[in-house]
Amino acid sequence: MRGPLGAVIGKYPSSDGGVAEKGDGIIKHNRKCRDVVFLVIFIAFWVAMIVNSSFGFNQGNPLRLTYGLDYKGNVCGDRHADPDLRELELRYWVNPNQVYESGSKDNQAKLSNARTICLMDCPIPSEDSLNWVCDYPEGEVRLSVDDWIDRNYDYFADLTPDLRNTSLQLQGPCYPVIFPSVNVYWSCQLISRASNVSLRHWREMGGVNIVEDIAVDKSIHGLINSRSLVLKRYVADVGKSWGVLIVCGGILPVFLSVIWLLMIRHFVAAMPWITVVLFNGLIVSVTMFYYLKAGWIGNDSISPIIGEHDPYYHVSAREISHLHAAAVIMTAVMIISVLSSIAIVRRILMATSVLKVAAKVIGEVQALIIFPIIPYAILAIFYMFWFSAALHLFSSGRVVQNDCNTNCCAYDLKLKRVSCDRCCGYSIQYTSHIAVAIFFHLFGGYWATQFFVASSATVIAGSVATYYWARGGTSPEISFLPVLSSMKRLLRYSIGSVALGSLIVSFIESIRFILEALRRKLKVSNSAPESWFGRMVYNSSQCLLRCIGWTIKSVNRNAYILIAITGKGFFKSSEIATDLIISNILRIGKVNVIGDVILFLGKLCVSLASALFAFLMLDTHKYNIGHNKISSPIFPVLVCWFLGYVVATLFFAVVEMSIDTIILSFCQDSEEHQGTAQYAPPLLLATLNDQTEMQRLTQ
Repeated sequence: MRGPLGAVIGKYPSSDGGVAEKGDGIIKHNRKCRDVVFLVIFIAFWVAMIVNSSFGFNQGNPLRLTYGLDYKGNVCGDRHADPDLRELELRYWVNPNQVYESGSKDNQAKLSNARTICLMDCPIPSEDSLNWVCDYPEGEVRLSVDDWIDRNYDYFADLTPDLRNTSLQLQGPCYPVIFPSVNVYWSCQLISRASNVSLRHWREMGGVNIVEDIAVDKSIHGLINSRSLVLKRYVADVGKSWGVLIVCGGILPVFLSVIWLLMIRHFVAAMPWITVVLFNGLIVSVTMFYYLKAGWIGNDSISPIIGEHDPYYHVSAREISHLHAAAVIMTAVMIISVLSSIAIVRRILMATSVLKVAAKVIGEVQALIIFPIIPYAILAIFYMFWFSAALHLFSSGRVVQNDCNTNCCAYDLKLKRVSCDRCCGYSIQYTSHIAVAIFFHLFGGYWATQFFVASSATVIAGSVATYYWARGGTSPEISFLPVLSSMKRLLRYSIGSVALGSLIVSFIESIRFILEALRRKLKVSNSAPESWFGRMVYNSSQCLLRCIGWTIKSVNRNAYILIAITGKGFFKSSEIATDLIISNILRIGKVNVIGDVILFLGKLCVSLASALFAFLMLDTHKYNIGHNKISSPIFPVLVCWFLGYVVATLFFAVVEMSIDTIILSFCQDSEEHQGTAQYAPPLLLATLNDQTEMQRLTQ
């Protein structure tokens, strides 16, 4: 029978259509550069990524993700501002009546136009007098910023009678501290409980009426919990926890993956059981940490308040509700995962037999264990650049003055008069091209990840195929360093094909992500189809996209194997791989599925362990107070989870691609030689040609 590779294996053809000498071997036959157009596209993509990132580095300021703007448009904490704000990181609304008006339903004023300055700590009312917070010292106020800070931002006693009068009219330069405030995500949240002592002193001095209303509290609370600021805080959390990302997303997954590979090599019979038990234990542990941080277990829930504060102050935050939702989702995932792992217990022995194949290959081609270090190092360098550029892109935009009709005149110390020219506050303007740049950066990061993973898988497949088609290393034609030879073939001939395959996966996943976002938006706006037919089509499209994505990933993996073996282009290799799988579906199906499940659980074990250790590191004192305090562990943990899974994929590809390459090669070898594999090495024939073993694998 002539199978899909009959012309290749049976006659050792060259890529130019001729017939190579038999000594050249199946792997060493003449090749051509394939899918060169997509290699050019990939190079152009990298150039565009560099240009796009340069835009972020030039226009972005990561401080904007954490700190707010003052009434001059300066970012709090910016040492390059005027004045120097390097230690003044908290945004404070000096005029309580403006805060009230912005929260009143009958007023069109916006909180973004209320007068704010940057302070080192949030002011609190005095117990026996009236405290003041005065504007930045400049003009006729002869104080340095350091002296202003040392005097608790108060120089009211040094003002002239005229300036005191404008201050009593809430026009500055000094403003009374009537409401207590607390540091909530680097903004001073006013608590709508006015100090009776301070309010009495204010009235005795002849100050204008200050409104006491819950709107004073709600106005700032609503701004702090707006979706845009929450997203900025999440992105900022990733930047603050870079040490956690390096340890739990980079170093720990490598260590755990290498340990897993070594255990596969020496304790293959026990590894499926160990993997299932560890997976269940880790997913339960991670779920419990979500419960802890959500406040459903113990007293270790996250708090939006930074630093010491009155224990009677309780401030809610959107991050806490997100943790509640994450805890519920993790509970559902945990239940499904535990039940699924119980269901596959009876198939564990089959997985053991499949893993023996990979263990034999790893034992013969030992360089495979350390090879993933190369793509890992490249990917680590890429991620450091990518995350840094992402922080700058998310914080890019122009600081512009708002357009408003608010009457908010204030005394200008430089002009020495009350000015109404700066009634409007400042905000960061994001244009449509910034959104496109961010989306392109996200897509580029995903494509690059898929490309490096695919390249690693192709090199491994080429190494294992060299081992197989040289009869397990007994042929003198096999390269002394099959991994190095496979790398050379990839870089010289097949890099364009890998770029094409990774692009297809990235494109399909991006389309699915966009449609999923649209689905959620329609659901929120109650625009989802109401008829049963509409709902059926609506949900079926999502299911179809998931199936297409899974199928393409599966086809790609097998296409990379055929690319490594034959040197054909991506589409031709995909066609050959599909035909080969269909013709041997009964032999491959059950063998591969259970093996892939165990390998998938192994990857999840590494990523869950990374997430668990990320929780532990983020629970330390460093990330709970001060500048490094994170708003929520959700994003850093998810990033560590993702990085751990990517690293595990790179290392586990040694086992995964070894199994798939050996099985595909064995099936084709058997078809080419009337059911008896001629190229299978003795160590593999002992397992794959054992009739009892094969019957148990395929039943």
